[in-house]
This record gives sequence, structure tokens and C-alpha cells, in this order.
Amino acid sequence: MKPVSRKSLLIALFISVFPAVTHADSLADEKDLLRSAAVQVLIDELGIRESGIPSRDLPGWAPPKKVLLRIDNEERLAEFRAVVPGVEIVAVSDAREAADQASDAQVLIGFCTEEILSAGPDLHWVQVYSSGVENCVSIPEMKDGKKLLTNGQRIASPALAEHAIAMMMTLARGLDVFHINQLNNSWQRSVNLGSGEFMELAGRTVLVVGLGGIGTQVAMRAHGLGMRVIATRNSRREGPDYVEYVGLADELLELAGQADVVINTAPLTAQTRGLFDKHFFAAMRPTAYFISVGRGASTVTGDLVAALNEGEIAGAGLDVTDPEPLPADHVLWKTPRVIISPHTAGRSDKSRERLYLLVQENLRRYTKGQPLLSVVDIERGY
Repeated sequence: MKPVSRKSLLIALFISVFPAVTHADSLADEKDLLRSAAVQVLIDELGIRESGIPSRDLPGWAPPKKVLLRIDNEERLAEFRAVVPGVEIVAVSDAREAADQASDAQVLIGFCTEEILSAGPDLHWVQVYSSGVENCVSIPEMKDGKKLLTNGQRIASPALAEHAIAMMMTLARGLDVFHINQLNNSWQRSVNLGSGEFMELAGRTVLVVGLGGIGTQVAMRAHGLGMRVIATRNSRREGPDYVEYVGLADELLELAGQADVVINTAPLTAQTRGLFDKHFFAAMRPTAYFISVGRGASTVTGDLVAALNEGEIAGAGLDVTDPEPLPADHVLWKTPRVIISPHTAGRSDKSRERLYLLVQENLRRYTKGQPLLSVVDIERGY
């Protein structure tokens, strides 16, 4: 028997409790039901957080009349308009076009630049698509506490976690070396991994730095592989049952010495910028791997290269680098036992659908004055 999805169960429950809804004549009612069920699944499965304050209780809130939406798809645009009928939604394709339209807008979705915020004195809510907001929270107009900021945190967490695990397994099994041999038409069963033999992951220790949305998804998958999972987070020690120990930031170096694999999933803040430096890599085991799907500037690139060349760590998997894009002549491209992907770990066939679902729900909630999802603490930066 085919297993019943959580979404289907929620819909069935809704129909059983409110049977009159099933007799609605409008297709819109059915779509609203499906969307509401999908939103609840999103909240439950990814741990999406809801603000404790309704939008209507925030200073400066009013039902929006004009929304600027970064979108290039007419079908998607129609979906947004259907969510908030009666609200003017203007599609904009770039920041300059958004700035030109911002003077009488109350909502900005998909952009956050100083140019747009300066041109839009009435902009009250800004929704960005990405999870990283370091460039947004640094804008003076965002620091005065008069604007509401939401982001796409946790939306791409499953894809990011799978990417991190894929990099870990590639390095542990030496697939990066075998791929180079394949490109050279070379059948070599004996390879120099630098760290000795292939690493079996079951029973090994993985340190997840930043036990937030991405980190929790990474930890769950690593535990499923039979690994011992330890982690750090910024402010508290709570974590899921499959994380054996959650340390605070000041325990990072001690925990690094226990790990066979370190996976960076932390946001970029003043505290995490340059966090992975020569002292951190010196604390790691020489047989350990470093994986980064967080932010590039959290790693001191020169220190990472030196640690790799001097054998302080066994290899690295990097979806993010500093600088980005990584220049064609950068030493990292040719450093052995380094895997690089161009900041694409969050992409998947499901990530974009989850993102649009979140943003449409936030637009609906904001228009009605309800609490929003994934509100950013501008002071903390995430």
C-alpha cells in the first residue's frame, strides 16, 4: 500500500472537521485549502518560526496598497495576485526598476538594496528570497527599527544538507581523486588520499557548526548514516535527540578536536566572520574533513589553503568561498582534495516551490495583519 503523505492527511482532517468547505463552488476555495495544508507541512517539517507579534500591532503597519515583487514569470505573478486580490502587485526584474517604482509602495519582495529603500519612504515590510541577510541588515534604513524583514531561512535546508552530506561522502570515499583519474583515462586502484585509507562514516563524529535550520537537517542525515553528531549554536544548548552534545560558541575549538568531519552551516554575523581560521584548523585532526555550506566569509581562505597544504586537515568541500565568484587563477582550484561548487547547494527541484509558498503565505498574512513567518532579528543579523 502506498504511504499517505502528511499533506494528504492534513487535507482529509480539514475536510472531516469542516465538511461544508468541500461543497464550495469556487476553485479558489480548493486552492486555498491545499495551500493552507502545504504551509502547515512546511512549518512542521522545517521548523519555520512564526512571529509572536501580529503585523497589525507593529508601528507603521497598514493594509498594503502596492507591492513590488521580483518575478519574471507571468504564471507566478498570477498566483501572487490571487492570494491578495485588490492589492496592486507590480512585477520588477531588477533593483533599478524597483527603485523607480518604490515611492508609493509599502512592500518589497525579492530585493533589499539601499537604493530601493531610500527611494521608498513608505516601505514597511521587506521579504528577501535568500536566507543570508548580512547585506540587507547593514543598510541604514534597516537599522532604525521601523521596518519588518523576513527571509527564506530553512527553505533550502534539505537541499543544503544533502549537498553537505554528498561532499562529505565524496571526500571520505576518495571520489574526487577517482574523478580526476577518470578525466585522464587512468585506471588506478591505489590512490593517495593524503589521510590514509577510505573513511567509513558509521561511528565517526561529525561536528555541525550552527545548529539552525540547515544544521538540524545535516545532523539528522548524518545520524541516519550511523554517525555520532555533536554541534554548536550561538545562544542555547537545546537540540534534537539525535545530537549527542550541543556546545556554545566558546567550545568550538575543543569540539573540533573530536570531529572526523566539520560541517559549517552558520549564518554570517560579526561573530562568525573569519571564524574558521588558522587556530581552528590547527585544532582539527589531520585526518578530518572540512565542509562549508554556510557563508564564504566565515572562513579565512588563506588559512584554509595553508592547513590543506601543510596536512593539518585532510580535505575540504566548499559550496561557498571568499571571495565569490572565485577567480579563475585562485589557488583553491588546484589544491588537492578540495571540492568546489559555485554557491549552488540550496538549489533543488523543491526549494523554489517551498520558497514561493512561504512568500505567498507571508504576503497573505501581512495583508491581513497576521504574524509573519521567518522574521529576521535585525540586531542579531539572522
